[in-house]
Parts: sequence; structure tokens; C-alpha cells
Amino acid sequence: MTDTNATDASTSAYAAAYRQSITDPDAFWLDVAKDIDWTTPPTQAVDGTEAPFYKWFPDGQLNTSYNAIDRHVAAGRGDQPAYIWDSAVTGTKETITYSQLQEQVAEFAGALAAEGVGKGDRVVIYMPMVPRAAIAMLACARLGAVHSVVFGGFAAPELAIRIDDARPKVIVTSHGGIEPTRKVPYFPMVSKALELTNHTPASVIVAPRHTEFPDETFPETPGTTWSYWDDVVVVSKPADPVPVAATDPLYILYTSGTTGLPKGVVRDNGGHAVALAWSMWNIYGVRPGDVWWTASDVGWVVGHSYIVYAPLLVGATSIIYEGKPVGTPDAGAFWRVASEHKATALFTAPTAVRAIRKEDPRGELVSEYDLTALRTLFCAGERLDPDTYQWATDKLGVPVVDNWWQTETGWPIASNMRGLEPMPIKAGSPTVPVPGYALVVLDGQGNEVPAGEDGNLAIRLPMAPGTLAGLWNDDERFLTSYMSTFAGYYTTGDGGYIDEDGYVFVMGRTDDVINVAGHRLSTGSMEAVIAKHPAVAEAAVIGVRDELKGQRPVGYVVLKAGEVRDPEELRAELVKMVRDEIGAVATFRDCTVVQGLPKTRSGKILRKTMRQIADGQTDVAVPSTIEDPAVLDALAPYLRGEK
Repeated sequence: MTDTNATDASTSAYAAAYRQSITDPDAFWLDVAKDIDWTTPPTQAVDGTEAPFYKWFPDGQLNTSYNAIDRHVAAGRGDQPAYIWDSAVTGTKETITYSQLQEQVAEFAGALAAEGVGKGDRVVIYMPMVPRAAIAMLACARLGAVHSVVFGGFAAPELAIRIDDARPKVIVTSHGGIEPTRKVPYFPMVSKALELTNHTPASVIVAPRHTEFPDETFPETPGTTWSYWDDVVVVSKPADPVPVAATDPLYILYTSGTTGLPKGVVRDNGGHAVALAWSMWNIYGVRPGDVWWTASDVGWVVGHSYIVYAPLLVGATSIIYEGKPVGTPDAGAFWRVASEHKATALFTAPTAVRAIRKEDPRGELVSEYDLTALRTLFCAGERLDPDTYQWATDKLGVPVVDNWWQTETGWPIASNMRGLEPMPIKAGSPTVPVPGYALVVLDGQGNEVPAGEDGNLAIRLPMAPGTLAGLWNDDERFLTSYMSTFAGYYTTGDGGYIDEDGYVFVMGRTDDVINVAGHRLSTGSMEAVIAKHPAVAEAAVIGVRDELKGQRPVGYVVLKAGEVRDPEELRAELVKMVRDEIGAVATFRDCTVVQGLPKTRSGKILRKTMRQIADGQTDVAVPSTIEDPAVLDALAPYLRGEK
């Protein structure tokens, strides 16, 4: 097709699908739902009687684990690889067939059941990138239990907050994670988190890594017993899949909130399975037996959707990679994995591509590997800038496709539909809205703006299936965070525009959640940590543009009266505090002592204005409500890096 109005072309397969998904969602999604095996097939797609708490396939029953594993074994494809584990940091590789996965998931589900875990109970999973992380997730789904995966890089206080909120019966963890230059023991962080939390899980189950952590012993945690995975599995009975309502929760995934407290995004079972299976066929063009590689972590939404669940829902093979784009051992790591396992598609963050480009700017390492099986490079997690897009396109010689989506949506809002109908690619755009998402651009008053005009990207309700069903135990925050800004719309928190051809351009966040290497982090939570320092009177953390990571957090602090501190020593102390409480994932390294922070008369720090100056904008409109313009004038040289 051509670049002309993709959404209106009557001959377009995409346009027909998009139009029906918006005008007749029941017919569209009930037809799509036939690709899922149901114990009770649904007769209704969407129930809006309690809007904006929409329910998808409300009268249907299914089991997600069965759909991801058992049905493929029953169809005679048990010998096909389900997961390929490639650990670049340990030199270990393992292939798990669908039949082997069925056995291991059933066994661990039985072990969880023996610990009292049943339908609706929660299990927190705090794991490195090993197969048992995915097995634990699928085992929870098999029982109808609700898993909450916490990224292994998060520090004890962040883990404790999530334990307090989810109130799990069991925590599943490991000895630790492996980084290119160090080992990260998990026992101290789990133990500290259990000290900090008000909730006491009954047990901790450990997937061992004795070779890498030979001397680790279980810590003392009153009220909680510790056991090894293999020990609990051997004495338990394998569990069969438990049918659950399509509207029952599958998992809770915590995402950064602007208040600094994480929000527990709830994903249902039915909408999730239907949407992800459809996305693999129609967005990514992946078929049964294809080898699919998402280079992410199961602690993030991309890992949930496109490492663990979606590839298996369509009977593909999914690569689980424990390593980095560079340093394990070099900038050819991704090409080695893709070549060795004959990956048909690679899905990663633009940050990873930029890191590879920085180390190998001419792409010389690409030519050392056979990438003839690779059909597409997909990117998501942050905006794919045109320079990175062009470099990857030139070096790989395959389509490089941007996706735009969020933890809350669980799968793409906008993408190039490689399976349904491949479209011309425009650098800087994730292409068009995906069927199911009535995406619009609104001004500050909630009115739609003309094509090409910047505004707030919002989605008319109901959203597509598989998007967030709510926030865990917090309906009020769900409404205030997403549904209250524009009546009848989900507020994405992103700004941008849709051009005359229907292509979407996402230009950045409109709140203070920043995107660091594809990870959404709250600057508010970093400020809260910094403010605990006895010398600090107030602080502001902003996300500034970074060539490699997309954004990086930079702090500005005002000292208490009479305090005199060595700037470098103070910076080191603040960096350590953020690392200890939030984790290394925050990559917080820059902090400057300043005389004052610009504020409105009501006391709100002008973070957006600070960020604009730091990013080099020359036409910054300073709010008329600023209390003292001289404070901003004094700060500006620091923001621009002139001091």
C-alpha cells in the first residue's frame, strides 16, 4: 500500500480490521477469540455496564497456562522447543520442549498448591533471567493464582512496597543475578524486604544457582520458611490447569507512579490471551514454529507479554536471554544469539541498539554472523529516533519497526502491522493505531485537534482487550490516574500528533515519569530518597535527553541553611542512597548543588521548564505563575551544563 491515509483506504486489510474493531468490537473480538481454547466460550466480548471498568469476555472461562502449553502438546507438537535459554554471562544454554515445559510447570504448580496457593492467591516472583522465572509465572497461571514479578534489580525497599501491596502467600526467588562484571545476591535484598514489610509470606522458594553462589545460606526470617525448588517439587503432586473466569486477574505488574508509589496494574486472563495471540499473528507476523526473541527482562511488561506468554500462545519458540547487548562479550552479542538460534524476529529497546552502535558504529560485527533467518527488528520502550532507525536499517537490511505501548496497555497501541498488512515505514513514527485502540489527539480542553497538531494522546473508551483491568486494590487511583483528565478517554500521559496519513508520532511524556533505557521510573521517588539526606532542604529530579538511554535522571538540590558540603562527596552520598533504595536501574549519577529551585506561587517546582532548558530548547515559555524569575535565571547555566 502507499503512504496515503492508511486508516481510510477501503481496500486496505488494516483499515477494514481497524474500522470493525472500533464500530463493532463485539463481532471483531468474538471472532478473534476463536483462536483461544475456552472451557466455556464467551458469547459477549465487552461489558461496559461498570465503565470505565470494562470487562472482556465476561461469560467466558479458560486457563492461560493450558493455552500456552498443553494445547500444543495435545496437538502433537510436544517435541518443539518452547523456550531456548541462552545465558551469555554463564555460558549456559538449555532448550525446553513444550512437553518438558508442561511437566515442569505442572510440577511447580503442584508445589505452590502444597504451600496453600490457590485461585486468586498472590505469588511474588523476584528472579533473574532464567527459565524457572517463566515456569513460575506459568505455574501460577495454571492454578488461577496471581503472580507479581518484581525486577531483580530493584532494591529491598521497592520489593517491600510490592510485597505489602500484593500480600503474597509465597515468594519465588533465586540465589541471585549475574551481571557482566559482578554477581547480585538476592538473599540480602529479600531478607531486608521482609524486615521492612508489614506482611509475612508463608514461604520463600528458591531456584538455586549453586555454581555461581556456592556459599549462600538461607537467612533467618521469622514467620517465613525457606526451601529449594527441587525439594518442594519432589514431594508434591503435579497440578492440572484450573479454569478461571476470563475477567479473573492473571498478574499484577507494578509501574512507577508520579507520586513515587508504584501502581499495581492488573491484567485479566481472557482479554490478555486473546489480544496477545492476535498481536503475534497480525502485528509481528509470527507463526507456530517460528523462533522469536524478545531481548528484555521478565520483570518488565515487554518480558511478560513477549517473552513468557505471547510466543507460546501461538506455538512459537521464545528465547530467554541472560546477557547484555554489549559486554557479554562484545557488541556482537545480539547478532550471535539471533544467528545461533535462527531467530526470525528480534524485539528490543532502542537503548540497546544505541549501545551496540556506540561500540560498533560501522556495524562490522553484524557481518560476522549469519542473519538470513532474521525478518524484522522490532523496537519499543521509548521513541525510536530516526538516527537509530536508519543505522539499524542500513546494517541489518531488514524492516526496523517501532512499537508504542505502555505497561498499562500490555501490548502495542500503535505499530506497523507486519502480519496483517505491512505498511511503509516513516522514521520517528510507530506507524498507525492498532485495531481496538481508538487513538485521538486532544487539546487541554479535551477537543480533538487537526491532523499534524500536537496534543495529548488519548484513547477513546473502551480500550482494546488485554489492557489494564484496573489497579490492584485502588479503584480511586485508577480513575484519577487514567480516566479523569478527559471524560470518556484513557489518558496515556504521552504527547504527540497524528499526521495526515494517519501515522502516529509520540513526542514524550507529559508527567514526571521518565523513560530510562526503556524502563519507566518515577523522578518523584528519587526526589523522596534524596530529601532524606540530612543536608538537603529540597530537591528536584528531571529527566534530560540522553543519546544512549533516551532519558537520564539529573538531580538539583538546595542545602539547608548553614550546611557546607564538598559537592563531590555529597553527590556520591546521594547517588548511593538512590541506588540502595531504588536500585541500580535508576542510573542516577548526576546531582548538583544550587542556590534555589524555580517555583510557582503555589510552591510547585517548575520541572517541565527545567527539563526544556536542559534539553536545549530555545523557545521555553516560562509560566506566568513563577514566583521569582531570578531563581530560574541563576539555575539556567547549570541546566545547560555551563557550570
